[in-house]
Amino acid sequence: MSRWKIVAIIVVVLVVAIIGYRIMHRSTGFQRGGEDTPIPVTVVPATRENVPVYLTALGTVSALNTVTVVPQVTGQLVSVNFKEGKEIKKGDVIAQIDPRTFQAAVEQAQGKLAQDQALLSAAKYLASSYENLGKKQYVAAQTLQAQEQTVLQQRAAVLADQAALDSARVQLGYTTIRAPIDGIAGLRLVDVGNIVGPTTTGGIVVLTQIHPISVLFNLPQQNIEAVRDGMLKGALQVAALDRSNNKVIATGVLKVISNQIDTSTSTFQLKAEFANPTDTLWPGQFVNVRLQLGTLHDALVVPAQAVQRGPDGDYVFAVQPGNTVKMQAVTTGGEAGASQTLIRSGLAAGTRVVTEGQFRLKQNSKVIPLAPGQVPPLPKTATAGTRSGGG
Repeated sequence: MSRWKIVAIIVVVLVVAIIGYRIMHRSTGFQRGGEDTPIPVTVVPATRENVPVYLTALGTVSALNTVTVVPQVTGQLVSVNFKEGKEIKKGDVIAQIDPRTFQAAVEQAQGKLAQDQALLSAAKYLASSYENLGKKQYVAAQTLQAQEQTVLQQRAAVLADQAALDSARVQLGYTTIRAPIDGIAGLRLVDVGNIVGPTTTGGIVVLTQIHPISVLFNLPQQNIEAVRDGMLKGALQVAALDRSNNKVIATGVLKVISNQIDTSTSTFQLKAEFANPTDTLWPGQFVNVRLQLGTLHDALVVPAQAVQRGPDGDYVFAVQPGNTVKMQAVTTGGEAGASQTLIRSGLAAGTRVVTEGQFRLKQNSKVIPLAPGQVPPLPKTATAGTRSGGG
């Protein structure tokens, strides 16, 4: 055998040996990093605290009152006295309809009233004269009775004239259109010069009252008893939170529970009222709603992120002796505080539950329990590799 063949065989053997060594090393590494490798997780013990109990929902902001201002008499619109988007006080003049026709009707009614009042006065004077003459038998009793009936007729005419005058004045008053409520003016829906009236489509403007303002939201029907019991004890506080559900933007009180449950969704509607002094809430806005039912004393709570939801209900990963985890089924009772969940049953105080790292866990997984913020230790394989490389 030639020298070059011997060298080639030696090279091939060395290559095969190196590849085999690396394959065996990787297999050993995988075996070491398999199911038996402890998983670093953050754990927090379940504690007993005095905590507020909340129900949460998605709510819609709604104006306390919405009024479409529609003219009550027909005429030409001669002026518009509001600015779009600005606040209007109750009684402020919104618009003016040409009043001349209605002013003429008032004056006509005044003239008719004056005429009939004069006729009534004359009828009364004649009736008085007939009465005096009748005592001396100069006038027949039948003539006196007829004159008294004339007086009654004139009185009725005066009353009718007065009613007609009052009606004409009311119609004249309708030509000055005033705000019926405090509110924010919407867009102008008709321009000066148009003929407007009770049949005007859309009216002149829509006013929305936002001080105070309402928020409507729905809750599952199983919560209705708890909410009603809470209202009997006093006003229930409601908070409106921003879209991130982290910041409270307004606080108010629960005002109304709907008088029926929606059978299609198995929910009931509630209305909360907010003072809204800085216009934080606006009609049509979506907000996260947090209704505080009360405060539970010595209640068992865990961080909200510890509770997982599975096909069989809620559960937590509880750390057992020997640092293994168990999928512990629990019964929750809603949010407790801003970031905690109330545990009704299934867990004991002091039990450590996993709050971070659950996605890698299963029943009986080995873990390395860490306090919140604690850095996990370096893997042993990485440490061994560093030392061998350094040597």
